[in-house]
Amino acid sequence: MTPRSPLALNAHGAPLAAVLAERIRNAGPISFAEFMRECLYHSEYGYYLRPIAQRFGDYYTSADVHAIFGRLLARQLEEMWEILGSPRPFLAVEAGAGAGRLAGDILDFAAREFPAFYAAIEYIAVERSATRRAKHAQRLALHTAAGRVLTVAEVPAAIPAGCIFSNELLDALPTHRVMMDGGELREVYVGLESEQFTEMLRAPSTPVLGQYFRKQGITLQEGQQAEVCLDACRWIEDAGRAIGRGFVITIDYGHEAHALYDERHNRGTLLAYRNHTVTENILDAPGEQDLTAHVNFTALDLWGRHSGLARTGLVTQSQFLVGLGRANEFGDLYEPGQSEVEKLRARLLLKNLIHPEGMGEKFQILIQHKEIETPRLTGLSGY
Repeated sequence: MTPRSPLALNAHGAPLAAVLAERIRNAGPISFAEFMRECLYHSEYGYYLRPIAQRFGDYYTSADVHAIFGRLLARQLEEMWEILGSPRPFLAVEAGAGAGRLAGDILDFAAREFPAFYAAIEYIAVERSATRRAKHAQRLALHTAAGRVLTVAEVPAAIPAGCIFSNELLDALPTHRVMMDGGELREVYVGLESEQFTEMLRAPSTPVLGQYFRKQGITLQEGQQAEVCLDACRWIEDAGRAIGRGFVITIDYGHEAHALYDERHNRGTLLAYRNHTVTENILDAPGEQDLTAHVNFTALDLWGRHSGLARTGLVTQSQFLVGLGRANEFGDLYEPGQSEVEKLRARLLLKNLIHPEGMGEKFQILIQHKEIETPRLTGLSGY
């Protein structure tokens, strides 16, 4: 195959490049999944685990746009709590909590608007980065003092009643890359050629890659490239096993399998982000840029069933937020005492979250449930 980006090992002075190059010299080419895992999560040089977090400098999430995102999500969580019979505690487990912005918005709103729910909630902010976990102490101080939040590095193994939710987490899980070549499925590896990282095709590292496509009824076309995120499949299975009764909410950009693997994505969906700039130079500057691939919501549905999750619904972010906000005409958007200029700015930010040309259609929200009989959720009211 023609490599997308064979780049010098010292490109942008990335120290992880030397580490990976030495590994390849000693053991041979590595799968792209391993390359991506090290780029994002290497214990010293990984993009997400570096002492100085730069993710916001590269792109922002819906939670960074306006607190209305967290407030409406709090409304959905409170409704889920009621559907479950108002258990105490109700575990709200945010996987990939970052610096705690979304957690703060949800808990601030719940404390103000839903005191009974707030008294029952046990918010688990899950974040692998110690640097980001440290930021929770300040952002969530009041809720920590109230005994409503706990910061941890891993999702709890047992959640008797509650909800696991994530916002732009699964797109950053390490993914295998494959290509249909000569009628056979081949895997993309990262090797060295003239002291440059380069892509090369080899036999799949595991037969599960072929099984993944067969299970979803997908056949790649000759020359088509695609991603296979086995980590996402494992993640949703683990989430289903952890939940006793409750829900899983996945908020991310992606598609169902039939759209994800169509002719529009013939080169796959993997991209790199750096300083708000998107590029296909995915081998560039290991550890210095973000790497993401679209989420396959069909796979999350199918693999979630292995651990008892059932599909509740899949909607766009626009449908989800409008469903939750229209009852009070998005009254949650405003702060007490805001000027008309401030209210106008808030409305413009909301437009970015729900407009089809903004984030509204880019992001999808998959909700799954376990041990609940056909729940009806306001966030899926347009489904």
